[in-house]
Amino acid sequence: MTVLDTLIFVAFNPLQNNNPIAVRRRKLIAKIDEQIHLATDKDYTPMQHKWITDDEGKQTKVEAANRVKRWWTSSVDGKINLVVRYGSKPLEFAKGKNAIELASEAEVADTLRKLREAAELGELDALIEQQAQFARRLTLKIK
Repeated sequence: MTVLDTLIFVAFNPLQNNNPIAVRRRKLIAKIDEQIHLATDKDYTPMQHKWITDDEGKQTKVEAANRVKRWWTSSVDGKINLVVRYGSKPLEFAKGKNAIELASEAEVADTLRKLREAAELGELDALIEQQAQFARRLTLKIK
């Protein structure tokens, strides 16, 4: 008996990762992860790779800091307002309510972790879909 006879062979069918809901979900989770890094590490600076051409026309790859806006701000009464953004617009959790109120900045990272878990479980899919539909309507009106 050969080694190959001990193996079980099947047809390989790769997973289709182009499901629009899964793509949107992964995009939001990546942004939430970035915000968690910002909340837990004050010195966190995300880096991106850029190609820069010098005077002689030679291209070199350079790491540059990527600017990331925080999703939370302090309100006048000292509470923290956390806004979850998909694209450039905040997600609206209820009619007219697009922010989460927190008592202190120490709660930001934990709340973002809860939001990440909700996104993984698909609880934010309807909100993301509304935002995507809104963006599609805008592009259709422009054309």
